[in-house]
Amino acid sequence: MSRIENLTAKFEQTFESAPKTVCHGPGRVNLIGDHTDYNDGFVLPAAINFGTDIAASPREDRTVRVIASDISEQMETFSLDSIEFNEQVMWVNYVAGTLNCLMSHYPDLKGADMVVSGNVPQGAGLSSSASFEIAILRTFVELHGLPLDGVTAALIGQKAENEFVGCNCGIMDQLISAMGKEGNAMLLDCRSLSFEHAPVPENVSVVIINSNVKRGLVDSEYNTRREQCEAVAKYFDKPALRDVSLAELEADQSNIDPVLYRRARHVITENDRTVAALEALKASDLKTMGELMVQSHMSLKDDFEVTTSEMDYLVEIIANVIGDKGGVRMTGGGFGGCVVALAPDEMVDGIKATIEELYQAKTGLLADVYVCAAKDGAFFKA
Repeated sequence: MSRIENLTAKFEQTFESAPKTVCHGPGRVNLIGDHTDYNDGFVLPAAINFGTDIAASPREDRTVRVIASDISEQMETFSLDSIEFNEQVMWVNYVAGTLNCLMSHYPDLKGADMVVSGNVPQGAGLSSSASFEIAILRTFVELHGLPLDGVTAALIGQKAENEFVGCNCGIMDQLISAMGKEGNAMLLDCRSLSFEHAPVPENVSVVIINSNVKRGLVDSEYNTRREQCEAVAKYFDKPALRDVSLAELEADQSNIDPVLYRRARHVITENDRTVAALEALKASDLKTMGELMVQSHMSLKDDFEVTTSEMDYLVEIIANVIGDKGGVRMTGGGFGGCVVALAPDEMVDGIKATIEELYQAKTGLLADVYVCAAKDGAFFKA
C-alpha cells in the first residue's frame, strides 16, 4: 500500500467512514540565500516531494480530533472554543496554533476529524513544521470552503509558529510550501512577499544530503547572528541589512567590529548571489549557478561561521564529482543539518557512491541522501 492508501485506511479504521479529503503540504529546501530572510532579503527555495498528508472529514461542531499516525496511536481532542498550549504533546500545538490563528480570519470555524502522516525527515532542516501548518490550512479550506489565498495561509502558518509554538521563523518556509510551482524554485523577497518562479533545468535533480550532525548550537547561535545583523543595520540607521550596500559596509569597515563586519558582509553578498541565481536558472546556466552556490557556502563558512567540518567535507567531495555541471552548498540555519546539490540526473549515482565511500570513513557518521524534485505548493494554481 502507498502512504496515502495507508493514511486513508487508518482514517476509515479510526472514524468508521471514508475521509472527505486528503490534502498535502510539501516540505522545502533552500537552494541559495541563507540567513537573509530575517534581514528582509532574498531567498531561493523549492517545494519538494516530501511533506505532510492529512486525511480529514468536516464536523458540524467545534471539536477537532486528530491522530499523528507516525508518532502515536493516541487521538488528541480539543475544542476550538478553548485552545491552550499542550505541554505534554508538542505536535498537537501545530494543529491548535494554526487553527487558533485561522480563527482570527474565520471566527465561526467548524471542527474536523483528521489523521496526519508525514515523510519529511525530522531535524534535517527541510521544514516539516511549515509543511504541517500549510497542510492543515489546505485541509480546512477544502473541508469548509474557505476563500483563503496562499500568501495569507503562509502568514497564518508563520504567526502560529512564532506566537503559539514559540519558534521565531521567517516567512520563507510557509510561503514556498503554499505557493511553490512544479519544476521551479522561487525567488522570494522576504520584505514585500513578492516572488518569481525560477525554472530548474530539465534532467537536473535536487539532491539533499543530511550530514546527521546534531544541531546543538542552533537556537542560541541563531539568535546571536540575528542580533549581530541588527546591530550593523542600526549602525547605518537602516531598517535591515537589506538596505546596506557592500560599498557602504566596506567604506566604514574600520569603524565596525570585525566579527560584525563579516556577519554583515555575508548577508549583503548573499542577497546579491541569490538574485543572480534567479537569472542563472532562467538561462539554464548551471555553471554560474554552481559558482554562486560555492561562494555562498564559503561565505557561510568564513563570514557567518555556521558550517561544520563535516558539512564542509560533504561539500568538498560532492563538488569534486559535479565539477562545473552544477553546485553544492550547506542549506538552512547551519551548525549541522543538510547540504544541497543541483546536479544532472546522470551524476546522482556518482554522488551517492562518493558519499558512501568517503563520508563515514572521515567523520564516523552516516549521511542520508534524498533525491528530490520541485513540486507544487498546496495553494499553487497554474
